[in-house]
Amino acid sequence: MTGTTRSSEGLDAHRRKLLFRSWHRGMREMDLILGTFADAEIAALTGEEIDQYERLLDIPDTEFLPMVTGERPVPADIDCAVLQKILAFRHSMTF
Repeated sequence: MTGTTRSSEGLDAHRRKLLFRSWHRGMREMDLILGTFADAEIAALTGEEIDQYERLLDIPDTEFLPMVTGERPVPADIDCAVLQKILAFRHSMTF
């Protein structure tokens, strides 16, 4: 898998930006996790979930990856519905 499989057609500008950011993290592992999540879910996220997702994208990969892989517990201040969706999505992924 080398990048997005989803077209940004039909997405508003904010969602297109988040889709791009999801695939251009800087750490390939996070590109794959967040990029595939965004491909599958970005169009269906509610406005509140979009805000949550954007806050999660602001977390540096070196801090976020250990939380997503379960190597580090998720701090209560960032635990949210979208993070739980990402974690469930990640567990369903096969590479």
